[in-house]
Amino acid sequence: MTSVDEHGKPTGGAQAGGNNISGGRLSRRNTGLLVLALVVVIAIAALNLIHVPKVIMRPGPVTNTLGEKSGKPVIEVKGAKTYPTSGALDFTTVSIAGGPQYPVSVMEWLKAKYIDDDAEIYPEEMWFPKGITSKQVEQQSTAEMTNSQQTAEVVAMRAAGVTVPETIRVAQLQKGAAATGKLEVKDVLVELNGKKVSTLESVSTVMHKVKAGTTVPVTVKRGTKTMHLKVPTSAGEDGHAVFGIAITPAYKFPYEVKVNAGDVGGPSAGTMFTLAIYDLLTPGALTGGHKVAGTGTMSEDGSVGPIGGIRQKMLGAERSGAKFFLAPKSDCSEAKGHEPDGLTVIRIDNVQDAIGALKQIAAGRTTGFTGCG
Repeated sequence: MTSVDEHGKPTGGAQAGGNNISGGRLSRRNTGLLVLALVVVIAIAALNLIHVPKVIMRPGPVTNTLGEKSGKPVIEVKGAKTYPTSGALDFTTVSIAGGPQYPVSVMEWLKAKYIDDDAEIYPEEMWFPKGITSKQVEQQSTAEMTNSQQTAEVVAMRAAGVTVPETIRVAQLQKGAAATGKLEVKDVLVELNGKKVSTLESVSTVMHKVKAGTTVPVTVKRGTKTMHLKVPTSAGEDGHAVFGIAITPAYKFPYEVKVNAGDVGGPSAGTMFTLAIYDLLTPGALTGGHKVAGTGTMSEDGSVGPIGGIRQKMLGAERSGAKFFLAPKSDCSEAKGHEPDGLTVIRIDNVQDAIGALKQIAAGRTTGFTGCG
């Protein structure tokens, strides 16, 4: 309300919404506050726009490989007898900010460093090679997930007593390879140095006995032809004989397995995929109805390999209600001392370790497992 004198003239002051106005201008105090607010807004915007070379990791979603995702079974087996099961075999994930796809802003870094207790911060180069593009990251992650699913199928079937025929193919010749002009991409290796080979392990076993620099008799199938070759070798980084080629296994699966993992990449769910497929192919509930989580890559020989973010994965497992967590032996040094209360961490080195631990859990055992301590 404006004050007036007895003649109806304004007294010179006015109040509107608590701001003092004189001559249509803000007071010095309010002008200063407005400038300060503007500076704060600009500073916050800048902190959100300026990026830092960091990676922030937090616990990610947990998925039961024995359950469903988007209305579809996570693991679906077609053409083979399967058995009903219960409980949960959860694969754990981490939420990652950083790299070319999701660069970390200064504001995100400050929040992770001083506010978010779940977050862990790493130098960006630990996770993303310098110069890698977002497309390359996506392609690599997708390829790793696809390979982990295929490996899980092979290992699970073989653990369940199913025969999975395998051949070894030449996938690539490296630049300057000793085998250039002899071996070709898509060649199927049949014999090396007089020994039949049909697995990655058998190739490695033969080549470890070859002296670097010698020539090796090699039998391959090239299309419909069988060819007998004399292939020179050179010394690899470890001094062992190499042809300078990359090889890859090709499997002939007796039936089809589909994995519906959703929008998840990378190889670290391999162990839990393997256990879920094995559970479906064998009678009884592998976990005995318990909720078990875990992580780990899976190799063709059944060994469980290292992953990233095990601390966040253990935390995600505990929050999802799991009482047991299968951890790769190779990640125990990072996990040690960070096990959440109420979560029993079980160290595993291969698929048989994992299956054995699950059978003990199903039998009612709750303590005495080999952990990371």
